[in-house]
Amino acid sequence: MTSETKTRSLTLMSALAVRGAFENGILPAFQAETGIQVVPEWTPTTVIMSKIAAGERADVVVVIVDSMDRLVEQGKVDPASRVELAHSRLGLAVPPGAAHPDISTVEAFTKALLGARSVAYSKGGASGIYFQKLIETLGIADAINAKATAIPAGFTAEKLLTGEADMAVQQVSELMVVPTVEIIGKFPEEVQQVTSFSAAIMRGISNTAAAERLIASLTGDRAAIAYRASGVDPIIG
Repeated sequence: MTSETKTRSLTLMSALAVRGAFENGILPAFQAETGIQVVPEWTPTTVIMSKIAAGERADVVVVIVDSMDRLVEQGKVDPASRVELAHSRLGLAVPPGAAHPDISTVEAFTKALLGARSVAYSKGGASGIYFQKLIETLGIADAINAKATAIPAGFTAEKLLTGEADMAVQQVSELMVVPTVEIIGKFPEEVQQVTSFSAAIMRGISNTAAAERLIASLTGDRAAIAYRASGVDPIIG
């Protein structure tokens, strides 16, 4: 029996944007084929980076590209194992059955935000950090923040189901994780932010062969189908 087959679990720290693709396609297939269980921790990239800086480790890590660049520079991941996964775009969601306001232009998008009773966004996620800068640029920060539902981390669309907010901002793939909420659409391209995600193996782990198999499962045709179904665009090549 090889060391790989002896390895029955891997730990994964991953940004939220790929959770839908991982949970609904990639990880179940990997686990069924290899018998290796993946123990994931889903949290924003900013939180992952703080945890790694504090000494926490996982076998495989998935974060936004510039954060992965920093992990490579710091020698905390194996650069040879790095793969580029997907591009993610920001969108808006509303509760089940709610009206879908027009957000096709920047003007309409701004009007929709101002018309919401409360907009939910994540302070710790890349989407929320960008959103806070965007509403400053649009000149509506005071109006939005006066009635915002800001969460430290997690899925903003959950606040639509509790009634705490009637509009949620996040990566489209993250909004789609919450059942029954309705996606209005993506931000207009003029104010859109495309976030890209990478995966790599952390240095010093004991189960490298199993981690390499997991990394291999995160790209390719089957993974691409899972990414598209979850609302992100696979990086090809």
